[in-house]
Amino acid sequence: MSLRDEAAELDMRDPLAGKRAEFDVDPDLSYLDGNSLGAPPRGVAPRLAEVVGEQWGRRLIRSWDEGWWDAPERIGDRIAPLVGAAPGQVVVGDSTTVNLFKALVAGVRLNPDRPEILLDAATFPTDGYIAESAARLTGHRVRRVPVREMASAVSSRTALALVNHVDYVTGELHDLPVVTEALHSAGALAVWDLCHSAGAVPVPLDAAGVDLAVGCTYKFLNGGPGAPAFLYVARKWLDVFDQPLSGWAGHADPFGMTPSYAGGTGIRRGRTGTPDILSMLALDAALDVWDDVTIDQVRAKGLALGEFFLRCLDELVPDADVVTPRSRGNQISVRRPDAKATMGELIARGVIGDYRPPDVLRFGLAALYVRYADVLRAAEELRALR
Repeated sequence: MSLRDEAAELDMRDPLAGKRAEFDVDPDLSYLDGNSLGAPPRGVAPRLAEVVGEQWGRRLIRSWDEGWWDAPERIGDRIAPLVGAAPGQVVVGDSTTVNLFKALVAGVRLNPDRPEILLDAATFPTDGYIAESAARLTGHRVRRVPVREMASAVSSRTALALVNHVDYVTGELHDLPVVTEALHSAGALAVWDLCHSAGAVPVPLDAAGVDLAVGCTYKFLNGGPGAPAFLYVARKWLDVFDQPLSGWAGHADPFGMTPSYAGGTGIRRGRTGTPDILSMLALDAALDVWDDVTIDQVRAKGLALGEFFLRCLDELVPDADVVTPRSRGNQISVRRPDAKATMGELIARGVIGDYRPPDVLRFGLAALYVRYADVLRAAEELRALR
């Protein structure tokens, strides 16, 4: 059987094949960049039209009491099962960067008299920027450590460690339970960045005893450009979670207008300012695509897509320098000296991925809408550009 025939057979037998129809994706494109920006679910546009035309346009300020104000917690509870969390521990709002700041400052407050923050050495840049900023404000020192060395690097001086679940360049999937256990064994807290794993791979936050986590919603959760991020606080910390951005939305009585701050109960303590309702409710609509599918199904297809893509590369581009290890998220990365120019050519040919400096092509395998034919096409176009 040829690769093309095999791709057709796999797409025909794919139990998630029908999900692609729920997305507004150009049928002539092979979109392999859902690890940067997810494709729009078709239900988002009509929902936003209703929000603007009816909730905002007709109900006006009354809509705050008709579902707007509680949206951050309600939508957080929709995301919770996708990251292995029980209800009441996830809140949506602000950006990943802002939530990282909240988590890091609150985390060192939860674990005082420990002067060190460990940082994933290969972290996404903003994590490092925010960690350094939080450390300056709290009197801590940041030490960058490869994830594989976390267990030996953590000590009684470590307040917490900030770790990326999936490496954003290589796509490597780190062992969240094992790393978390190693950190806890030394008395340190575990803070995880889930931006490249939420909606792509199972994330056992509660089961692994993770303390704090953050993640974005515009990648594999398809919330749209700039969609609000989420913050996870383990139940054991909810009553004492003392985040630094004590805005009115996190107040116990936000409409009481009292001059002093009193944190709300539960995950509300993670809120800061007025929720961004239009993007918040666009995300709410986007999450409807998960109503009849599980993260385990998505993971199974993501792995199968990756295996097929690797076989296509082996046969069609045998000299391809694949940098993604076997333990991976739903992403395949290929090193190529002319990566930026190559990706520009691929995009011109209808295969949309992205690249990361200096020399890595990234192909995201968003299982809800990526087809086996798409990854075969990517390999074929790479061969044509050799």
